[in-house]
Amino acid sequence: MSEPLAALDAWVPVMRAAGFRCQCAGECGNEHAKSEGRCPREHDAYTSRHGHRIRLIAAPADPTTPAAVAVTLPPDALRAWCPECHTATTRIRARAAEVPGGDAPTLFDL
Repeated sequence: MSEPLAALDAWVPVMRAAGFRCQCAGECGNEHAKSEGRCPREHDAYTSRHGHRIRLIAAPADPTTPAAVAVTLPPDALRAWCPECHTATTRIRARAAEVPGGDAPTLFDL
């Protein structure tokens, strides 16, 4: 089984706790209905017969956590993510954070 080159002390406990399977439960926008609500992707498996090999990553449950904070988190604060679910969840959460706040003037305030 392949392993990352660095941070094994954090990656291995996260993957063992996850059973070497992505822990996304629909945060990416996909309900994962065919796999009982959890992403079916497993570490070192392939996406399909002609697909690419999956390499799970250990990352914070909230993918928008700044990198400077994420590297300080203990393994029990991390989750196993496949790259596709991690990217989609990051995009969804970033869009939700972009919603204009009360500080910006609206069209009729000008």
